[in-house]
Amino acid sequence: MSIVLAQATSDGGHATPAAGHNVEVPLPSQHAQVDVPLHGGSGSESLFPPFDVNAFPSHLFWLAIAFGILFFFVNRLVVPKVGGIIEDRRDRIASDLGEASRLARETDEVIAAYESELATARHNAYAIAQERREAIKAEQARQQAETEATLAARIAEAETEIAARRDAALADVTTIAVEATQEIVGLLSKAPASAKEAEAAVKKAEAKNV
Repeated sequence: MSIVLAQATSDGGHATPAAGHNVEVPLPSQHAQVDVPLHGGSGSESLFPPFDVNAFPSHLFWLAIAFGILFFFVNRLVVPKVGGIIEDRRDRIASDLGEASRLARETDEVIAAYESELATARHNAYAIAQERREAIKAEQARQQAETEATLAARIAEAETEIAARRDAALADVTTIAVEATQEIVGLLSKAPASAKEAEAAVKKAEAKNV
């Protein structure tokens, strides 16, 4: 595809077609590639700036400045805060450990005091129980002695009373035996025996029975 243009004249720059001369200008096709220079129209191919070797010094310079600013910011703002947080946490941990150690010591002291008091209480309880047992034994011995003394007195009194009653009964038996002997002798011999004879006969019979 082409367009016919007229030949340009030197007067006024207006193009007038020359007789018998036609100029054909080719037009780009629909898929034609057009190269547009990026710098100065030189037509040479340009590189991406970070990959351009000629730009490395400036890149390094600005990188150093950015790193310095970042380091200053971190060193002045972030590090003190983080260090303060770490220090506070370290102090809190140390305080908690100290408090735990103190509580552990107090617990050990309380346990030791409790065990000591428990041992003392056990010893006192054993001593009190032993003293109580001895007091009970002494009281039982005293009561037993009193009971035995009372029983002995009552037994002696009973024996005395029994002996008196026995003597009285024997006296009555002797009297009855003497009277019976007198009556029997009177019935058999028609002559009553005297009291002395009858008493002598009864005593003689008692002596034989003994």
